[in-house]
Amino acid sequence: MDTAYSAHPTRPPRPRGHRVPVGLRAPFAGRTWREFLHLCLSLPVASVMFGYAVAVVSTSAGLLITFLGIPVLAGGLAGARGLGALERARARALLGLDVAAPEPLRPSKPGLMAWVGAVLKSGASWRHLLYAFVHFPWALFAFVGSVTFWSVGWALLSFPFWYWLAPSYASLPGIQLWGDGTTVLYVSPTVAALVSGVFGLLMVLAGPWVFRGLTQVDRLLVRGLLGPSPLATRVIELESDRGVVVDTAAADLRRIERDLHDGAQARLVALAMDLGLAKEKLAADPQAAARMVDEAHGEVKVALQELRDLARGIHPAILTDRGLGPALSALAGRCTVPVTVEVDLDRRPAPAIEGIAYFTVSELLQNVAKHSGADRAAVDVWHTADQLMLMVSDNGRGGASTEAGGGLAGLAERLGSVDGLLVVDSPAGGPTTVTAELPWRG
Repeated sequence: MDTAYSAHPTRPPRPRGHRVPVGLRAPFAGRTWREFLHLCLSLPVASVMFGYAVAVVSTSAGLLITFLGIPVLAGGLAGARGLGALERARARALLGLDVAAPEPLRPSKPGLMAWVGAVLKSGASWRHLLYAFVHFPWALFAFVGSVTFWSVGWALLSFPFWYWLAPSYASLPGIQLWGDGTTVLYVSPTVAALVSGVFGLLMVLAGPWVFRGLTQVDRLLVRGLLGPSPLATRVIELESDRGVVVDTAAADLRRIERDLHDGAQARLVALAMDLGLAKEKLAADPQAAARMVDEAHGEVKVALQELRDLARGIHPAILTDRGLGPALSALAGRCTVPVTVEVDLDRRPAPAIEGIAYFTVSELLQNVAKHSGADRAAVDVWHTADQLMLMVSDNGRGGASTEAGGGLAGLAERLGSVDGLLVVDSPAGGPTTVTAELPWRG
């Protein structure tokens, strides 16, 4: 698996810094007003969903004495899933929260009753109904809190302007704070305007962060109740990983078959033909037959070496017998670029993880030799907590990435199939550092 390093990669332009601090920009940012709009819309939307949920539960409960209660409940749950889809769309548009749809319904067989059974057995359907009940009181609180906080903040901030411009207040001695019929306490209009303006400014500046805190609860509710369950997500990941493993195994089998057909098999066929000719010439021309046998002996050695290389590519014997350290040292010795190897392991990981680590380093060193233009490289392996860490670095031209279609993308998929991770740091001009993280499973 090869990964092409870009010869002349370009750095993305560095974003320019804003002259206005983020705290002063936040009240006017689009994100703030989208979140405020989301909080304002939550109450009417939640009211509709809450009313729908109450109607579904009460109607189906009232009809349970008859057979109609179960289909009505199933239809209500299906409608709740539809309302949940609208809520996910609203969260995506206003909160930037992209939540995947829950696992689809899978009836065991065609027919209405099979569909009703699938709806009632679906945990996602019941979570959508629960969302309608849970979200309503929170939406009411968030609506009142956000609208009150935001309107009072802007009113206090603008108070100095409209108070001084109102002629009806010009003759007043100030703002009355307290009075018992005999004693009245006034505050100067200037002081009142200054204090209210300061409090209003603080509330306006704090408003965006209040909205983010309130919408964070909405994010948790949408993600937890309207999205796929953790178990379903894990099943989807495992299905995807299984596909990657199957494809990788099929590709490896095709490579082995091609190497056998084009290499050792072709050489052994030629060897059999040469030995057949030597056998025919053995009586008539013993010297020529001896030369042909000698050449065949050389071909046997070459075929044996090819078979050893092929076996090493499948699973090297040194890895099984002596472990990852000696195997990587032998691998580095065959690389055309000088490589230093440092392995710090107090024990061996699981054989499958050990094999994946070996072939990960092997492919990375092949990329270094073929594409990086480096004159030295280094391999570091260590064990931390429950992870096996690999790092391959070189001083080449850089530009490596895990973009789709490249060799590193395929390698990242292989590591992901065993819950591993591949991180590439390769700026233009180098150096390149590729770090792989694998579960230990020792």
